[in-house]
Amino acid sequence: MADSSAPAPPTAEVANLHLDEVTGERVSKSELKKRQKQRQKEAEKAKKAAEAPPKAVSSKPKNTAGEEEDLNPSQYFEIRSRQVNELLQKPETNPYPHKFQVTYDDAKFHEEFKHLKPGETVEDKEVTIAARIYNIRASGAKLIFYDVRTSADTISIGTRLQVVCQAQLAKKDGTPFEQQHENLRRGDVIGITGYPGRTNPKKRAENEEQHGELSIFATEVQLLSPCLHMLPGVRFPFSDGEQRARMRYLDMLWNDRSREILWQRSRMVRFIRDFFHERRFIEVETPMMHAIAGGATALPFITHHNDLDIDMFMRVAPELFLKKMIVGQFGKVFELGKNFRNEGVDLTHNPEFTSCEFYWAYADVYDVMALTEELVSSLVKTLTGSYKTKFTTQHGEVYDVNWEAPWRRIEMIPELERQTGEKFPPYEELHTDETNEFLKRVCKKMNVECPPPLTNARMIDKLTGEFIENQCVNPTFIMEHPQMMSPLAKYHRSKKGLCERFEAFVCKKEIANAYTELNNPFDQRLRFEEQARQKDAGDDEAQLIDESFLNALEYGLPPTGGWGLGIDRLAMFITNNYSIREVLAFPFLREDKQAPKEKFAAEIVDIQPLPEEGIRKITADSTAELMLTSP
Repeated sequence: MADSSAPAPPTAEVANLHLDEVTGERVSKSELKKRQKQRQKEAEKAKKAAEAPPKAVSSKPKNTAGEEEDLNPSQYFEIRSRQVNELLQKPETNPYPHKFQVTYDDAKFHEEFKHLKPGETVEDKEVTIAARIYNIRASGAKLIFYDVRTSADTISIGTRLQVVCQAQLAKKDGTPFEQQHENLRRGDVIGITGYPGRTNPKKRAENEEQHGELSIFATEVQLLSPCLHMLPGVRFPFSDGEQRARMRYLDMLWNDRSREILWQRSRMVRFIRDFFHERRFIEVETPMMHAIAGGATALPFITHHNDLDIDMFMRVAPELFLKKMIVGQFGKVFELGKNFRNEGVDLTHNPEFTSCEFYWAYADVYDVMALTEELVSSLVKTLTGSYKTKFTTQHGEVYDVNWEAPWRRIEMIPELERQTGEKFPPYEELHTDETNEFLKRVCKKMNVECPPPLTNARMIDKLTGEFIENQCVNPTFIMEHPQMMSPLAKYHRSKKGLCERFEAFVCKKEIANAYTELNNPFDQRLRFEEQARQKDAGDDEAQLIDESFLNALEYGLPPTGGWGLGIDRLAMFITNNYSIREVLAFPFLREDKQAPKEKFAAEIVDIQPLPEEGIRKITADSTAELMLTSP
């Protein structure tokens, strides 16, 4: 008899199973229903997710570059470079757009909307500006604050603004809020479109007259240029003077004071230009490279002209060319430009510097002196609002400087006699060998060391530096130099042996040099020959004989007053900087051989260079081959 508990035959078991069309398996009816129900739930869940609005931004913008405060600058740079390179892969996320249209003058913002009360906005006034992010703060999931600054222009060094970004303010048809902000970091340049308003903080200071901060409430923010490097901060400050000079672009970006100094310098140059234009001086440009280094007593830089195969000198001063223009019937000329002198680099000297020189026909040194007082005193008053300024030396000594005219006048030789207690030889004998021995004795007596060669001019100049220039805190004219110290100045009309010249000093440093110009070609040749003798004696800074200039004088140079002003030096004193580096956009620096070699952003993300067209080296054989194969 058969066992009733025996399993059913295989054919009967298969007949009771159902096909799962998704997986192709045959399963029981109950298993199939279970799977179908689970799949229906997953489909409904996916549908809801697709229809849901974009996820709100977190309390901090998503930072795929890592948390900034937890990284060192090198780590940040590497991660940020990779992130920006990823954005470059898609046209819609290009972080370097070609243009952004700014439609509002940010300099007017605070003045135009200062009347707004806390919580008040002007939604119908759209403003579009561009600025750089200096700080990012977040409050909750849908609110981000950016502290930004705009760029400097002729009106200001840039405007500080707060940008308020709220998710509900984002344009409905624009880029989603999260995508606008997830890739923004400190240092990025951004374009902002929004409207003005004043925030309405919950906590208000009781003593504040007006609460809340005037801000732009952004409806759209666009990345215009990402900053790949970490900006300075508490952990990684940027205050070392050498580092600031080598990374001047970052110094200007980060330090408002650095930007303001250069901004003031620009205002100073514009004032000087306008001053001369108003007095009918013509601005001209003269050559930078000369066959002979003339116009000033200084050691020149030498360059080489390949085509002509001659050495040339970078100009030490434009003086001789400007005086040629006076010969050429230009009555009043001036030039603002660069000069180059192969001298040491220190707190007040840079090998490349800016000067302003003017030449004024039918004027003399006394007219020029009065014009100098008028120019400089009015310049200081316009830039600072007062004739009185302060200057702090590198040793911390503070000078109170009064720039108001008239300035003090000191006659050089009589003052040296008072300071040294010695009676100097007659003026007309100051160039003799006997005076040379006298000056050596005076220098020894006064413990003044003068580096060789010990010419009369160099020793008198050294004594002047020790005993007269140190008196000149307020603007002062040191006048009536010996003729052998001034090869281009005209002899004094009543004191033989001296010339009509002055140097203007302030804070114990020279800012200007001027004289009644020597226009006698006979006398000028003798002066040049004296300079040539000084050069033969070892004075590398003495001038050579310029035959072209002498020939121009023979056509007649009118009585003329000439003047040169150091722009860099004057900017130092007006902006209260004892180092010339601070008033130069990019000062001269020695090569930093100890600096570590760091990778560039392109190296970090492994950007491959584009293939270059090969250039065949031309030989006699290849030329012959080319001729044979050409039609």
